Amino acid sequence: MTTKRKSYSKQFKIDAVKLVTEGGYKITEASRNLEINPNILRRWKDQLKCDSDQAFPGKGHLTPEKEELHRLREENKRLRMEREILKKAAAFFAKESS
Repeated sequence: MTTKRKSYSKQFKIDAVKLVTEGGYKITEASRNLEINPNILRRWKDQLKCDSDQAFPGKGHLTPEKEELHRLREENKRLRMEREILKKAAAFFAKESS
């Protein structure tokens, strides 16, 4: 039996973190009132602290740094494959000309 993961809006996450940072609530108390796991609230707090303007980008949205990293990894993968093809072609033509 599978259960569907809960998803929370960006504004909900920000408001939940504000309860802890500005409202004077403890993480355990706020998470109990919001019916979420304290570890999730702690992670949201850390994420908002580190990436305040780019925190919680949403499903499929990456920060510019992560987007570039993904693009570079894909390019690296493609270039490695091209190099392997060229190696095999060079070996084939070297064998054929002998």
